[in-house]
Amino acid sequence: MGKKGDLSDFKRGMAVGARRAGLSISESANLLGFSRTTVSRVCREWSEKEIISSERQFCGRKCLVDARGQRRMARLVRADRKATVTQITTRYNQGRQKSISERTVRRTLRQMGYSSRRPRRVPLLSAKNRKLRLQFAQAHGNWKIEDWKNVAWSDESRFLLRHSDGKVRIWRQQHESMDPSCLVSKVQAGGGGVMVWGIFSWHSLDPLVPIEHCWNATAYLSIVADHVHPFMTTMYPTSDGYFQQDNVPCHKAGIISDCFLEHDYEFTVLKWPPQSADLNPIEHLWDVVEGEIRIMDVQPTNLRQLCDAIMSIWTKLSEECFQHLGETMPRRI
Repeated sequence: MGKKGDLSDFKRGMAVGARRAGLSISESANLLGFSRTTVSRVCREWSEKEIISSERQFCGRKCLVDARGQRRMARLVRADRKATVTQITTRYNQGRQKSISERTVRRTLRQMGYSSRRPRRVPLLSAKNRKLRLQFAQAHGNWKIEDWKNVAWSDESRFLLRHSDGKVRIWRQQHESMDPSCLVSKVQAGGGGVMVWGIFSWHSLDPLVPIEHCWNATAYLSIVADHVHPFMTTMYPTSDGYFQQDNVPCHKAGIISDCFLEHDYEFTVLKWPPQSADLNPIEHLWDVVEGEIRIMDVQPTNLRQLCDAIMSIWTKLSEECFQHLGETMPRRI
């Protein structure tokens, strides 16, 4: 029978107390549920050394990385987050008399709460853009969910016919690297794609608009006239709506600004900070559409089929889906 663990000081005191009360080793063991060897050893340690506490915590090999070593290792990790275990080990052992192995480094890092993970992908932000994003958050920090319900979110997105996912893994043996079943085909520019423009608010999800020609200010002006203006006046007849758009060049063109200026009494264009796709809930709807396309039993084989699939999936998005995204804005801010 394997050892279950050391006795607590309380239980060791019980064994000593039973013996001092006149019970034999066997009687003490039966009373307390310990083995005769355990009772004998505890009582012998007490009679010889007059101690009850176990000294086993001082046994075993001393840890190679003490508290000071952990602080040194943490500094190495914070100095270079992309360093491999091999690199961390090499840098840690520099100038030290006793070297440690990569296995020890890996185990110590786990004990310290570190683990190797994929970094989150975020936009590359300049100091100016960081400041503008902060100003936007501070200006809208007191907005409630009811305020965000008055915002219509818009964006355009491109869906590729041949989707390449770097996270795909396969099972194969070493000699099967060129087996047809172990290959993933790729084509230039994803085999072409479909670009669409969409708009939604907490109240409604408008149909997508395919972008079949060059995406410039003229093309966007027709979108604003034929879709943005009707949507805003229908959803917000009391002129309390906000229209959101990002800062791509065609959105900031003079003819677009003049158009919005003509209708400023009907709705307001939300001043959007640069590089802030993470704040726009519509980005998550694009992810939902993309995910639904990739799990289709029959994948689109041409651009027409891809466009039809995108339109179909978009129209089937539930109210719960896009309304929940609108309600996340206070947390995002």
